[in-house]
Amino acid sequence: MDGTFELAQERMDVLVFSGTFYAQTQPKIARSLAEAARRGVAIRLCFGDPNARSVETRDREEGLGGTLAAKIRSSLTYYRTLPELDGCEIRLHSTTLYASLFRYDDDLLVNPHAYGEPASANPTFHFRRLDGGTIAEHYMSSFERVWAEAVPWSGAEI
Repeated sequence: MDGTFELAQERMDVLVFSGTFYAQTQPKIARSLAEAARRGVAIRLCFGDPNARSVETRDREEGLGGTLAAKIRSSLTYYRTLPELDGCEIRLHSTTLYASLFRYDDDLLVNPHAYGEPASANPTFHFRRLDGGTIAEHYMSSFERVWAEAVPWSGAEI
């Protein structure tokens, strides 16, 4: 990753539908997240619920041919053991996702979604939370709203 992942000291929050690239670019992602949790980093991962209508809609809008739910299930296999760890939570959401979010302490990567395009085809913006700033806080509040409605995932069902 770009260094923010390894440098996080307090929290890591991720909001995606499948986050396929996250696991594919980091084959030892579960081990890295477990190490972060052991050093006291609070980890919250929020994936799309593969059975949600919002996943079906996004799949159709992006022309994925019914594969988004399978991509989510595939991604979740990497994280099966993490819900057992203190400081690591995983939830499934059924919201309409307008942007994927990756928070590492006060650094926030925002990947806005353009209609009809997969997340990977869209830009990612790097924001930093600053006292009195509003952009990073705006997106962090969005994460909190989705997180509050998401359902805990135990790692058992995929």
